[in-house]
Amino acid sequence: MASSQSVQAEDAYFSSNPPPRLLASHLAQAESFITAHAAAGHRVVLITSGGTTVPLEKQTVRFIDNFSAGTRGATSAEYFLSAGYAVIFLHREFSLQPYSRHYTHAKDCFLDFLDEDEGGAGRGDDATRVVVRKQDQSRILDVLREYKKAKRSNMLLMLPFVTIGDYLHELRGIARLMRPLGPSGLLYLAAAVSDFFVPPERMSEHKIQSTNAVQALQDRAKESGGDGSKSSSGGDEDETFDNFDASRVPRSKRLVVDLDPVPKFLENLVDGWAPEGMIVSYKLETDPAILVHKARTSLDRYQHHLVIGNLLTTRKWEVVFVSPRREDKWLRVARQGGWGEAEGRPLRADELPPEEPAEEIEALIIPAVSELHDVHIASRKA
Repeated sequence: MASSQSVQAEDAYFSSNPPPRLLASHLAQAESFITAHAAAGHRVVLITSGGTTVPLEKQTVRFIDNFSAGTRGATSAEYFLSAGYAVIFLHREFSLQPYSRHYTHAKDCFLDFLDEDEGGAGRGDDATRVVVRKQDQSRILDVLREYKKAKRSNMLLMLPFVTIGDYLHELRGIARLMRPLGPSGLLYLAAAVSDFFVPPERMSEHKIQSTNAVQALQDRAKESGGDGSKSSSGGDEDETFDNFDASRVPRSKRLVVDLDPVPKFLENLVDGWAPEGMIVSYKLETDPAILVHKARTSLDRYQHHLVIGNLLTTRKWEVVFVSPRREDKWLRVARQGGWGEAEGRPLRADELPPEEPAEEIEALIIPAVSELHDVHIASRKA
């Protein structure tokens, strides 16, 4: 069971941070999806993907973000679907999505894949039609068929989030709904989750000001006596400042943000939200000297089932699996000539070929995760 301290932190966070507007709708969709696949005996994976924003104002104009475009999560979703999993894809709004990712974030503009078909007259149709250009038709058709198959068979449910608060509310709600799946449920936490946030009580109601205009407005209010009347010195201004409180509008030429750490809910996830499911998380680092140590520390602290470590510079080429009672396992995409002496340690940036990998590393990751999930299910049935 989660410690009393973890439970208290959970209660305090969720009671003080309001849920997203569409949470009830999303949970209703997730419950229907999970119930159907539980009845059919299917494995269900909840994939989290993309980055979480940290709003600085209640009426948000400014926020803190990270670089994640959701590549890992969107790519993984396709491979999980190919492996027979039903997928709940909890993703940052407007980040990469399975299947469409091949074209929405391509180096070419999406419109470059399209042409005008002016042959309509030969078919008795005078209208010019938009078609996929000939050299891309086969590839797009393959992707389209896979996407339509997943949607038609109700194997893919996509739910968006934006902020760190949205994400945590959605994650807790869906994880709890996955309890009836028992060990057949898999939580694959690939989202880049913010480590810090601004509590609502310290958040500005309106846009944070960056100029001295508010000070000028306050000074004018003082000159007018603060009650909306004109100053005794006269003047032709006719503005009033009733109920104006300039102290409520933050202003500064330097923005100093006081952030609190986001509570770590992995312990709650493992022990309370989805106690029988298999929990997989990612650990991204930039320093190769601490990658495995940080992954192992996270695994030991939260007692989940697998941490997949990756480095920012080599994440497309390699990952390391860190799991209980197993040796660390490095997975690397193939390259001509192999990797030499790199086995058992992270690759150096100078060892990487200049071109992108010929295969997606998720093609190695997902089958390996699925094998560990087999072991997890068998251990719960023994």
